Amino acid sequence: MNSERHGTPDLTGAMWRSSTFSGGNNECVEVAANVPGIVPVRDSKRPAGPVIGFGAGAWQAFVTQVR
Repeated sequence: MNSERHGTPDLTGAMWRSSTFSGGNNECVEVAANVPGIVPVRDSKRPAGPVIGFGAGAWQAFVTQVR
């Protein structure tokens, strides 16, 4: 998430996790739940790549629909 309106969040302390459904093969997305104000999501194959930040409500709505 990189915009002037919201700024760039500091993700250095982010604790990333993958879905238990991924099977440990590094072919999924990772989520960090310990970043205040956003839920950052990244591609597990590209941990240094771009991150998309979702608001908590938007992330919860997504998870609810996927389940």
